[in-house]
Amino acid sequence: MKSGFVYILASCPFGTLYIGVTSNLPKRIWEHKEGVVKGFTKKYGIRHLVYYEIHSTITGALQRERQLKRWKRTWKINLIMNMNPQWKDLYEEL
Repeated sequence: MKSGFVYILASCPFGTLYIGVTSNLPKRIWEHKEGVVKGFTKKYGIRHLVYYEIHSTITGALQRERQLKRWKRTWKINLIMNMNPQWKDLYEEL
């Protein structure tokens, strides 16, 4: 079984958020940063990896993504603040 990642990107601290899921986090974030992915993140300049979770299966990651997308914005911000209070771009740490 393939592992999966749920991630949150931000345009800036407390800015526009994007939640995604992938099986290859470094590659996927690189695609967002380079603007390879057309759509929401490219249009709004959302390029900073501010939160991620590792799941043992891609199915588990997809379930968690759906859950987070239903959360209130304040809950998402609190989740980020607990892991990354400075809103650092975590891409370099991968």
